[in-house]
Amino acid sequence: MVTYDTGSVTLERVREYVWEIPPTDGMRVPARVLASEQLLDEISDDKTLEQLQNSAHLPGVQKYTLCMPDGHQGYGFPVGGVAGIDTEDGCISPGAVGYDINCGVRMLTTPLEYADVQGHEEELVDRLFAAVPSGLGGGGVYEGSVEDVDAILERGMDWALEQGYATEADLEHCEDEGYRPEGDASVVSEKAKNRGKEQVGSLGSGNHFLEVQRVTDVYREDVATEFGLSPDQIVVLIHCGSRGLGHQVCTDYLRQIEKRHGDLLAQLPDKELAAAPAGSQLADEYYRAMCAAINFAWVNRQLVMHRTRDVLTDVFGVEREDLELLYDVAHNIAKKEVHDVDGEDRELYVHRKGATRAFPAGRPELPPAYADVGQPVIIPGSMGAGSYVLRGGENSLAETFGSTAHGAGRLMSRTQAKQEYWGEDVRDDLRDHQHVYVKAQSGATVAEEAPGVYKDVDEVVRVSDALGIGDRVARTFPVCNVKG
Repeated sequence: MVTYDTGSVTLERVREYVWEIPPTDGMRVPARVLASEQLLDEISDDKTLEQLQNSAHLPGVQKYTLCMPDGHQGYGFPVGGVAGIDTEDGCISPGAVGYDINCGVRMLTTPLEYADVQGHEEELVDRLFAAVPSGLGGGGVYEGSVEDVDAILERGMDWALEQGYATEADLEHCEDEGYRPEGDASVVSEKAKNRGKEQVGSLGSGNHFLEVQRVTDVYREDVATEFGLSPDQIVVLIHCGSRGLGHQVCTDYLRQIEKRHGDLLAQLPDKELAAAPAGSQLADEYYRAMCAAINFAWVNRQLVMHRTRDVLTDVFGVEREDLELLYDVAHNIAKKEVHDVDGEDRELYVHRKGATRAFPAGRPELPPAYADVGQPVIIPGSMGAGSYVLRGGENSLAETFGSTAHGAGRLMSRTQAKQEYWGEDVRDDLRDHQHVYVKAQSGATVAEEAPGVYKDVDEVVRVSDALGIGDRVARTFPVCNVKG
């Protein structure tokens, strides 16, 4: 197939798994989709391609805008979208970052094997559900004051280390060591801080989860060894973000940008792409507020992991020091990074919304533990499918500004999911047929997250691996899952 026609747009095949929409009607660059034809059929079912084209109108955008293999419709900018935008003559867009700033995932490795856990699944899921706050609203492992939130916003994981919630090794195995120095509490609203002060160390709701998994497959033994992974090993995946605080930061700055930069907004095809011009006061303030929310999210996941360690040591008698953080990766983020553009190094705001940084070996931002092997990349699947650990691929810098997918990607909306599925039936089916134990605040949450609402994560990862943007290292499968 040389072209792919959706009826409203025609994509041209650049090479296998790479499709391009040429620039038209004000697009500054082409729009690229990285997908197999199977995934492209699903991606073209909603407004993903329209949103991808719209994002190519943003000032200063470089090379092309990108949709990862798990892409689907989002708020203004597609989930699974990536755009590198010049930090001098471009802009920064809160809509292209998302409301849940630094929604991300981390993996905790354990010395346990699947046989150690079998027979204890119900006890384990009950204990984790009781230990880790979840659901809408307040409640966290740490409920402090606004002054505590200020410290978290500006110090990130350093705060968690000082308070006894983290170890030095945790910081060494987190993206950016869990700290963005640009984080500035003074540009985060009191409303955002008040929303965050009772939510430090909580899962929230929706697609956020805590999942105990077993390693089922290893594809690159040498890399898996460097990552501390082996067949039948028990690991834990934690997926959550900056909670109400991050949502409020996005809301606050979208409103301010709409008021103060209406001229730029008028040039864009969708107001949800509202952006602050690079060099403007609002661009600077949003970046500092976003970095503060990034710090908050890292601490949030750290405290969830702290409670998870408590449960595992109590139930199975393992030593805390044997429960090691493999890595923590961010999904919704716009970071200043230097990339090659037409043979020249340029500093860009790399917007990754529902996309994962995937740097190969040698990139200076990588922690020493992974400098020679490449960055760990964690891609969750659904409750009834596998998840994956990848490493940054050799082609990622040239192809995707050092990025790959962030998950399976949704096939249907939450409203449609609740019409199609009944939560208790999904829970019972997972337990009885796949030996996966699920506990959630409500049946509706389980219905919204039923395995059938997601794309085929195996296919998403196969395409990433084939393109060399994220190399398969290992596959895992759920044992038990806690949802908000």
